[in-house]
Amino acid sequence: MNDAAPPRRIWLCADDYGLSPGVNRAIRDLIARGRLNATSVMVVGPSIGRDEVRALEAAAAGSPRCAIGLHVTLTAPFSPLTMHFRPIDGGMFLPFPKLLRAGLLRRLDPEMIRAELTVQFAAFGELFGRAPDFVDGHQHAQLFPGVRDAFLAAVKQAAPGAWVRQGGRNLPLARRLGAPKALVLDVLSAQFRRRASRAGIGFNAGFAGAYDFSRQPDFGALMRQFLNTLPEGGLIMCHPGFVDEVLLSLDPLTVQREHEHAFLGGEQFPQLLAANKVTLG
Repeated sequence: MNDAAPPRRIWLCADDYGLSPGVNRAIRDLIARGRLNATSVMVVGPSIGRDEVRALEAAAAGSPRCAIGLHVTLTAPFSPLTMHFRPIDGGMFLPFPKLLRAGLLRRLDPEMIRAELTVQFAAFGELFGRAPDFVDGHQHAQLFPGVRDAFLAAVKQAAPGAWVRQGGRNLPLARRLGAPKALVLDVLSAQFRRRASRAGIGFNAGFAGAYDFSRQPDFGALMRQFLNTLPEGGLIMCHPGFVDEVLLSLDPLTVQREHEHAFLGGEQFPQLLAANKVTLG
């Protein structure tokens, strides 16, 4: 690596603000300490409201380049904000596999999805008094066929200055084949980037952060891998949090959130950024 080269600036984005009090608290803690420079907010989550928004804004006040985005949500166990949204399952959005399957089979109504996203944008605006800095999707739903065009149209209308998250990696094909989950994101993101470009919407230069949460791997070792290949303007997705009853009732990703928080808040993380000539500032 060229020692004279300026540091790469990347986005380190914590997803799921609004999911639970413990997730919110962990994200605010890391933002206040300069260990994150982005978070995306679930306006359909059970733990979002004016108090949580004011607390987030206070944490970010010392980090003026910290971006706050909208975490568009279209999968269970969350429910739509629009009354007539379809398809639903027991009053909730479809689970992730069913939504992806419906998108691939062209069984989703783009106008219905766009209407739901428009309301989620409006909810963000009511809470924050402004449009989001960027927009991404819970469980990468923004990349799905049948969703992506409605998503990009809603962004263009409600937040024309925002950028959007794509999930494609900057890796040779041989290295992509070793991670099936990330490979799916690569394929979906290629079409998403083309459509975003045609719509004149910006997106992150590269992506990292997808891994098998169920195996609870060493997050520090993963972060070293993520940083190694990420270009300037790339984004790493993370999910720090503290486990509480609300989280346990809604999401299978629990203890690993605490592992992520511990590493990002620990002494090794700033050293790792410095060694890789990466900055969040």
